[in-house]
Amino acid sequence: MRQGRHYLYLDRSGNLSGVLLGIPEGAKGVRATLRLMAALARRYRSDLKIRETAADLVQHLPQKAWGAQIRALHAFVRDGIRYLKDPNGVELVQTPLVTLEVRHGDCDDKSVLLATLLESIDHPARYVAVGFEPGRFSHVYVETKLGARWHALETTADMPAGFAPLRAVTRMIETI
Repeated sequence: MRQGRHYLYLDRSGNLSGVLLGIPEGAKGVRATLRLMAALARRYRSDLKIRETAADLVQHLPQKAWGAQIRALHAFVRDGIRYLKDPNGVELVQTPLVTLEVRHGDCDDKSVLLATLLESIDHPARYVAVGFEPGRFSHVYVETKLGARWHALETTADMPAGFAPLRAVTRMIETI
């Protein structure tokens, strides 16, 4: 997640579906990107391919093992989708179907896929954009609600469910 850049939104075929040029600097630009990501999760959470993928990933688990379902989806995106930075100077936001197909993406692509998979089997999700310098955002991850608590799901580091990036000083939340 970078600030002050252009972004491209790729559809299922990898074709350019829309372009938002000149994302505003700072919090307004981050909010615009998070809103696009939330719209993608809402749009694709009922897609048959997404729901089948989530169902396949939790098939081996006991029924109603909600925590285990969350951990299985998190592990799939963390370990099965390669982290790959966006092209220089471009903030690329892929649909979850594109990320599933190409098996790579940056933190926002991995977050969109994970949030969409979670939402497809009724686990509420939200995005958390963070920065490690005051007023600057540089990363996004997913949180899901289990019981009364939101749990962090970092997908770009080999960390278990529940781990949130350390030393974040700036934070913005967008619920799906």
